[in-house]
Amino acid sequence: MAINGKCFCGSISYQIDGCLRNAESCHCSRCRKMLGSQASVFALFEPDKFSWLEGEDLLSTYNTDENSGIQFCSVCGSTLGGIYQGQFSWVTLGCIEGDPEIKIGKHIFVGSKAKWEVLPENIVQYEAWPPENT
Repeated sequence: MAINGKCFCGSISYQIDGCLRNAESCHCSRCRKMLGSQASVFALFEPDKFSWLEGEDLLSTYNTDENSGIQFCSVCGSTLGGIYQGQFSWVTLGCIEGDPEIKIGKHIFVGSKAKWEVLPENIVQYEAWPPENT
């Protein structure tokens, strides 16, 4: 199954030849600022299954620390996903075309969520990072 995504203006597009996994919604202040929203929603994939279809030269990168960063469209500003240890390894679900066929499994950093955000009931949530293997 191929999963396709693109930025808001359509200048950058990509394809993942595989499935997404570990979808999470992060409510930390950094993710809120990165996306201008109450949270980020992203999922992981196997990096060797990913390819840029067009517009890779329009990508801008912001390194958040020495091991990770985000990549976004230099034309429209859409955050497409992120780099971890030198590889593009997660995508924002909002840039996926159609149904990504994945559900958010957990909400992280709810201890620092925006005061105005109301979380749904009965969700899996963690004050900060979840324990390993969850």
